[in-house]
Amino acid sequence: MSTTAVGPAATPGSAWAPWLQQQLQHLLAQRGHAWLLQGPSGLGQQALGLALARYWLCEDQQPAGACGTCASCKLVDAHTHPDLCVLMPETAMIALGWPLDESSQKKIDDKERKASREIRVEAMRGAVEFSQRTSARGRGKVLLVYPAERMNAVTANALLKTLEEPPGDVKFVLASEAAHQLLPTIRSRCLSHNMLWPVEAQSRQWLQEQGVDADTAAVLLRAAGGRPADVLAWTEDQVSARQWRQLPRALAQGDVQALAGRSPAQMLDVLIKLCHDWMALSSGAAPRFFDEADLPAAPALPALVTWSAELRKLLRHAEHPYNAGLLQETLVAQVHALCRQAGRSSPTRAKAA
Repeated sequence: MSTTAVGPAATPGSAWAPWLQQQLQHLLAQRGHAWLLQGPSGLGQQALGLALARYWLCEDQQPAGACGTCASCKLVDAHTHPDLCVLMPETAMIALGWPLDESSQKKIDDKERKASREIRVEAMRGAVEFSQRTSARGRGKVLLVYPAERMNAVTANALLKTLEEPPGDVKFVLASEAAHQLLPTIRSRCLSHNMLWPVEAQSRQWLQEQGVDADTAAVLLRAAGGRPADVLAWTEDQVSARQWRQLPRALAQGDVQALAGRSPAQMLDVLIKLCHDWMALSSGAAPRFFDEADLPAAPALPALVTWSAELRKLLRHAEHPYNAGLLQETLVAQVHALCRQAGRSSPTRAKAA
């Protein structure tokens, strides 16, 4: 009999993190039928929710979690367990290797429609029907919804009645990166768990155990706002500490290639962080995402405030099918223009000082 529990990886190739194991232990001691795992992105909500589901369905449960070796655990790992229903936007289901229902898959394959970026009401109705069926393997059923804020009002209401009157053998896990967007009636029917931020030293140690060198771990952990899973994903995409350090000055010089290879959302993420750090410096605070030595002179604060609002407006529509090349050129040109204005005004400010 195995005595070592195995947690599911957040992404293919990534290791189960110790701070998620600590939270799993806490949650396994709780009793209830519905959980809401909430917190900012990058803290492992989906991985923790899947670890809970894996444990509940495991045929050889261990004190630390699922055994990882029984037939049920292997079915969860293969994304084929008949008593586990995972609801995500179709884009996320495809990216993470979860199967769609035959009808949806055929429509996408036949180009009748694009994969949805929301959790479709038809999928939720199928999940509600799933919750009312008899367990196939006799250990109950689990419905995992992630990210739960991708349910629109119709989809959320389809789930609400089942949450209010749940079948006796089904458990629900809602994992969210924006729980305030959920219906209050849904939040009130779930046991809430706030995701914990890993301690920096623990994050660095874990990243080094995954093969990330100490300098890269330190620089990219700062760049990721303390999210080690993001750092691991970046290093797998060949992002280096040197590239991150060079980004601000390359953007200031108008180098369009500085944002090459990034999606619109990733480009905006970089610029929002740069804008944040410039605003911090202009207000007498320390930068958060970049080292101060790597930052060019900050533009005027009023210009930064205006630019920050523009970036966040664009971010709300980041999934719009933008022309990535044109957006890249436009965003770099904005940074270049701001830095040129800062260069022209700096002598005046110095003289005034």
